[in-house]
Amino acid sequence: MDYQYKRILVKLSGEAIGGKDGRGIDKEKLEKVVNQLVELSKEGIEIAVVIGAGNFWRGRYGAEYMERTTADYMGMLATTLNALALQEMLERKEIPTRVMTAIEMKQVAEPYIRRKAMRHLEKGRIVIFACGTGNPYFTTDSAAALRAVEIEAEVILLAKNVDGVYDKDPVKFEDAKKYDKISYMQAISEKLAVMDTTALTLCMENKIPILVFALNEKESIKRSTMGEKIGTIVE
Repeated sequence: MDYQYKRILVKLSGEAIGGKDGRGIDKEKLEKVVNQLVELSKEGIEIAVVIGAGNFWRGRYGAEYMERTTADYMGMLATTLNALALQEMLERKEIPTRVMTAIEMKQVAEPYIRRKAMRHLEKGRIVIFACGTGNPYFTTDSAAALRAVEIEAEVILLAKNVDGVYDKDPVKFEDAKKYDKISYMQAISEKLAVMDTTALTLCMENKIPILVFALNEKESIKRSTMGEKIGTIVE
C-alpha cells in the first residue's frame, strides 16, 4: 500500500477521545485512534503523537482563582494521563511505544531528548509526547509544531471535531465555506482557528504542512497519511 508520508506527527485534542460531555476517556474513541496507528505502524510509518488534555483540564479553567502558570502546569501534567492511556492500549496490541515528557517524571515516562526520540522512531516505536513544551503560556499546538520540526516530520495531521478549516464557525453559520487548501499567512491573518499563531509561524518557517481533518470520519488518520484529499491542507 502506498503512503504519501513516511514520518508523521499526529496532534490529538483531549476532547477528541473524551466521553459524551468531553470529559474522561472514551474507550471506543481511543480504540478507533489506536487501531489506525497500529495499522500504520505495521506498514512501516514512523509515528509521533502530541496529545492535549482538554478532557481533564485546560489552563483557562483556573483563570479566576489561580495564577496562569500554575493552571498551565496542571494542564501539562494532565496530558500525561491521556498519553499513558494511549500507550497502554497500543502496547496491548503489541506495538512498542514510548511516552516522553517535557517535565521530568521518570517513574512513568522518559524525559524528552530529541536524539532518543529520533532513535525510537527509527526503531519503529510510536512516540507520544506529553506535557506540551514544558513551559506555561504555550499550547499543545505549539508543542506539536515544535516537536514536528525537531523530529523532521513530513506533516502534522491535525485531528479535530470538524472536517476541515472554514471561513467561519460551521456550527454557528450554515453558510460557512470550507477550504480545501489555504496558506499559512491566510490562516494567521484571517484568524481561522487552525492552530495558534506561534504554531503556524513555526510550521511556515520550517515548511511543514498541516492537514486538518475530522477524527470521527472513518479511518481519517490512515487516509490522510495515504495522501487522500480529505479536510484542509495548510501550506
